[in-house]
Amino acid sequence: MVKNMGFDNEKYLKEQTAAIINRVKKFDNKLYLEFGGKLCFDYHASRVLPGYDPNVKIRLLQSLKDKIDIVLAIYASDIERGRVRGDFGITYDAATLKLIDDLRKWGLDILAVVITRFANQSSAVIFKNKLERRGVKVYLHYPIEGYPADIDAIVNEKGFGKNDFIETKKPICVVTAPGPNSGKLAVCLSQLYQEHKRGTNAGYAKFETFPIWNLPLKHPVNVAYEAATADILDFNLVDPFHLEKYKETAINYNRDVDSFPILKLILSKILDKQADMPVYNSPTDMGVNRAGFGIVDDGIVQEAAKQELIRRYFRYNSEYVLGVEKKETVDRVSLLMEELGVKLVDRTVVGVARKAAEEAEGQGKGNAGIFCGAAIQLNDGRIITGKNSKLMHAASSLILNAVKVLANIPDEILLLSPHVISQISKLKEAILDAETESLDLEEALIGLSISATTNHTVELAMKKLVELRGCEVHMTHIPTPGDEVGLKRLGVNLTTDGKFSSHNLFVT
Repeated sequence: MVKNMGFDNEKYLKEQTAAIINRVKKFDNKLYLEFGGKLCFDYHASRVLPGYDPNVKIRLLQSLKDKIDIVLAIYASDIERGRVRGDFGITYDAATLKLIDDLRKWGLDILAVVITRFANQSSAVIFKNKLERRGVKVYLHYPIEGYPADIDAIVNEKGFGKNDFIETKKPICVVTAPGPNSGKLAVCLSQLYQEHKRGTNAGYAKFETFPIWNLPLKHPVNVAYEAATADILDFNLVDPFHLEKYKETAINYNRDVDSFPILKLILSKILDKQADMPVYNSPTDMGVNRAGFGIVDDGIVQEAAKQELIRRYFRYNSEYVLGVEKKETVDRVSLLMEELGVKLVDRTVVGVARKAAEEAEGQGKGNAGIFCGAAIQLNDGRIITGKNSKLMHAASSLILNAVKVLANIPDEILLLSPHVISQISKLKEAILDAETESLDLEEALIGLSISATTNHTVELAMKKLVELRGCEVHMTHIPTPGDEVGLKRLGVNLTTDGKFSSHNLFVT
């Protein structure tokens, strides 16, 4: 069964490509295009806009391949403190390396990496050396005292002028990053300043998918964006500059609106009031965003965005329990849900997973006295459950049960023989000195692959694992590392209640 689609990628690509080409023409055939959000693997967009290809921006860049250079920006202090990108669970420097590899797989190479606000941080120096010794060009941009408010201190040779200049050759320079607050805008402005010093009348624009400017302020898609950025206190609002100038309502977000007056002054000073250069009257003017024109079924999109609100609540709540997130972030998303009349139980798998945990408790099947339940909704709408036991974690039983259903394998047939489970448990207990013998998902998948070499039924079940990608999963307890890794690799949309799966403080 194919999920209902609310977004047309081809229509969006056509609109977005034309908008970028038209923007380039407004300048001296040289545009610095800041890419907000995720360049590739944009799973937030694919969840709130069903049908959206998570890598549609890559397809866009491929279509413009002959016209673009790509530059990656990374903030030196993010390297130093090991900032982690939540969706992949890897640090920003590792995410930069991954992004370079991903782009190369799609036939796109980067021109350079810029380390922003560089002040000789030791980890940033090591990262620079690592890149350069692998043949990647690295440029350094430095802290500028008074940025962004002191225009005179910024737009001069001791401000933007002291940064390394990146030699670009193509009409469009895409500036992207492994995550927010990496310094993309400052890189664009620094390059703009130095381009104009060299006689090139380059321009700037911003490619941002969310919020979608031509949807209502409280449209669920825009509210879902607020939830996604609740941890950095972003919120949407009507662009007051756009409304005043054009008498039209357009939606933007607080940081762009707050920074626009200063940004406009910086751009005006760089452009030096050149009559032939376009002037932006609002932050919405600066954007090149045609995502709203790709929506073909608003009802489907609204429902998907409401579901994303619930997922965000569970994510932040679990992170709060783990000590990572603030209580204010959880409360913020809870308030957004109330505004749209969304409840946690509107996520179907939540109630089913909790019932499975209750059944496990009633049957006394928990491991170490904790009873975990899990549920997955398949693409055809069927819901499958799993429970923890002395043999398996709830995530392991869930996935095995799901592939059995997809492969039409009777419930009484075992995919993992007791002998295989016993051998893995003995390895964990006797050799690896593990606290628990029960199999987490990563271990169960390895056992499944081994069994598939001699058992055709198991092989058929394994082939069904790919059909789990994009399915909705809820667990009553925070997954262990092995469960979390397995579920991420399967590509399911996971939420959990904020409960620990073990009484131990240290869980492997």
